[in-house]
Amino acid sequence: MTITNIAEESVRIPVGDVVLNADVATPGEPHGVVLFAHGSGSGRHSPRNRYVAAQLQAAGLVTVLADLLTEEEEERDAVTAELRFDIGLLAERVAALTDWAGTDPRTGNLAVGLFGASTGAAAALVAAARRPAAVRSVVSRGGRPDLAGDALAEVRQPTLLIVGGDDSVVIDLNRWAERHLAGEVRLEIVPGASHLFAEPGALEQVARLATDWFGTHL
Repeated sequence: MTITNIAEESVRIPVGDVVLNADVATPGEPHGVVLFAHGSGSGRHSPRNRYVAAQLQAAGLVTVLADLLTEEEEERDAVTAELRFDIGLLAERVAALTDWAGTDPRTGNLAVGLFGASTGAAAALVAAARRPAAVRSVVSRGGRPDLAGDALAEVRQPTLLIVGGDDSVVIDLNRWAERHLAGEVRLEIVPGASHLFAEPGALEQVARLATDWFGTHL
């Protein structure tokens, strides 16, 4: 069943000493919420993540696409590229967004999943390790889960790693992470897809895999 009555709104979420912009989409009678962790200079307007989010919404999941950096931080990062690899900072903010989801009226009674792309995947995994009771599942798209380091051994939530078949370096990094994750883990390689899954049908396959995974584990 595809759900079409989806309420969308932009919100500002206090996180520590900053406020993050986020877009929340809520389908009727949702059965879970997925928080998106963007990476490598991306944000809530990422067309790839928005496509995946739309498929999750149609399957009955609330989606929260939040910028993990403030506008001032994004301007700084555009010059220095330092914050996009600050996994500790990004993970702290994903964990704080998880806490927010647990108290917000739209999502407070829903199971939480995390969807991470690129360096955001590492942030999602570290946040999952820090919030073992709140986070139920994780999906990584073209991610760098290796950057989560020692935290991988503390991630016991079911984790799906999706990598493009032509993204050979990232495949190796995901295979390494697969061996170090403590919980259930599955590595899915999308044939013929590059790092950004720009090839025809590649992103659709990512969305199907993510929807099935969250549908099972949320």
